[in-house]
Amino acid sequence: MGIEILSVLKKNNLSITGSRKKILELFQHTDGALAHADIEKKSGEHFDRVTIYRTLQTFVEKGILHTIPTADNSVLYALCKDDCSQGHHHDNHVHFICDNCNTAYCLDNT
Repeated sequence: MGIEILSVLKKNNLSITGSRKKILELFQHTDGALAHADIEKKSGEHFDRVTIYRTLQTFVEKGILHTIPTADNSVLYALCKDDCSQGHHHDNHVHFICDNCNTAYCLDNT
């Protein structure tokens, strides 16, 4: 899914920060969902754990990301579709989590 990072941040009245741009960039370049730990590893930069957590929470609240609960009670995050907005998630679909690679995918047409 191609997203215009700066326009997404502006549309949601969010300040454009390095961490927000980098985290959205990671989601833009991944096929599946990401966990907090994945973002820490893949960012290539040192972002404080709290900064990552707050950024993820803000993105969920604004309808940019949605959460995917897992069997081990952890949470994964994935990009929302265009019709989500602040407080109104429309990502009611099935998620597939591969047992081999532990990657989660959104199955929109199921």
